[in-house]
Amino acid sequence: MSAIVERLQNLLPTRQVNMSSTDEEFVGAIDQGTTSSRFLIFNKHGEPIAIHQEEFAQIYPHPGWHEHDPEEIVTSVQNCIEGAVAAFKKDGRSVDNIKAVGITNQRETTVVWDVKTGKALYNAIVWTDTRTGHLVRELKARPGSDKLMEKCGLPLSTYPSVTKLLWLLKNEPAVKEAYEAGNLAFGTIDAWLIYKLNGWEKNVFVSDPTNASRTMFMDIHTMKYNEDLLDFFSYEFDLRKVHMPEIVRSSDTKCFGELAEGPLKGFKITGCLGDQSAALVGQKGFDEGSAKNTYGTGCFLLYNVGKKPVISTHGLLATVAYDFDGTPVYALEGSIAVAGSGVKFLMNNMGFAHASEKISDLAESVEDNGGLVFVTAFSGLFAPYWIDDAQGTMFGITQHTQRGHIARATLEAVCYQTKAILDAMAKDSGKSLTELKVDGGMSNSQLCMQTQADLVGIPIIRPQMRETTALGAAIAAGFAVDVWKDFDELREVNTKGQTAFEPQMEGERSKKMFKKWERAVDMCRGWNADI
Repeated sequence: MSAIVERLQNLLPTRQVNMSSTDEEFVGAIDQGTTSSRFLIFNKHGEPIAIHQEEFAQIYPHPGWHEHDPEEIVTSVQNCIEGAVAAFKKDGRSVDNIKAVGITNQRETTVVWDVKTGKALYNAIVWTDTRTGHLVRELKARPGSDKLMEKCGLPLSTYPSVTKLLWLLKNEPAVKEAYEAGNLAFGTIDAWLIYKLNGWEKNVFVSDPTNASRTMFMDIHTMKYNEDLLDFFSYEFDLRKVHMPEIVRSSDTKCFGELAEGPLKGFKITGCLGDQSAALVGQKGFDEGSAKNTYGTGCFLLYNVGKKPVISTHGLLATVAYDFDGTPVYALEGSIAVAGSGVKFLMNNMGFAHASEKISDLAESVEDNGGLVFVTAFSGLFAPYWIDDAQGTMFGITQHTQRGHIARATLEAVCYQTKAILDAMAKDSGKSLTELKVDGGMSNSQLCMQTQADLVGIPIIRPQMRETTALGAAIAAGFAVDVWKDFDELREVNTKGQTAFEPQMEGERSKKMFKKWERAVDMCRGWNADI
């Protein structure tokens, strides 16, 4: 049995299946992430009943470049649906009890295709990709660049989709040819998946606000494409000639169409959320002031600010948390480029271990970081710093440094950046959090979560079932078809067995550690700047 399958099977509830129950309701969730795709089937209690996962190729053509094969992503999703449904039926359940399917996805990752053929014109450029650094610097120098964030909520960086699209138009002949012929379609992964899973000929071409808000084309106040934003980025190419998805709310019975093939052929897709918004929903972050942090490939902290966006003045993003009924709820977001990918770096590039949990064990083999600070700026630094010309830098190496110190410093890097984001959120919102809900792969590490609690000085709450991103997609889909009718029905979902990590470190020591981190960040600035 593979480690992935074994880990996923351990998530399934151990209670006896009631084979005679024919009215139990289930919701499927496509979880399309940066390194793998999954399909999960949840019951009404938020328990995953069946799961299938498939990894796909990570393509790194040049340093700083990160790509995916868009067709392989679609195939991986289809395979996951088949695998999970087979497991679901094997337990004696009927697919007729699956009421709808939701989608959650990696966000800024950009796909372009030809509307005449439905074929992708280039590999998907992944959200972590930094090839557009020079283009970002050019855009920042243009008049009006300082006004963009007020409309779209995002700062100019290599992170949003817009610079990826502009790079493709400037550098890929097939993309430029499709543009000149009026056939170029652009979308984030949600739009691409919906388009393909419906059967591309049907031209179901939509995106929800949690994804559309990551392109820099959408006005975060109106939920519509903004003419001023399109004008700003159309200085070489008229972006109005590019086919862009219609922006629809995150939960809807009609807009997302239905699956065109496979074991769930004809089943409706009724919900769609970008992965970090989905995790907030999955953590039931429906109240203003609630927050979650997802420790995945990257690390993403979302803070619910209610029904009016807060445009950050402290290095954060304004984004859409969800839009279930036409009244959007907003969030402040802090994005960290490297979290779980830092652990994978130690495994795959440095040969430290063969499994991610062994990295945490290695970090626990030493009492502290040995004076080591690792600024894991593999893709520059995201919130709240936004330093595009930083690169991964390690400070404090001595003859005393061991592999355990490097492992510990890698975990701590995520915790330091989370602390910096929480400090910025307190300044932007005028409120400090009293607790932080967590999920994602790195939240499995006891050491990482205790370190996080020590650095931020508030309890860290970790649920027993940590597939909250997929659960959020299921909730969005379930709301549309009345599996759940209101938020109160979800209050007790996934609360049993949660763990609270209380701060244990002396405050002065915590402050000293963070001060050293901030010094290291300042020292790594400009490493990748042109010389």
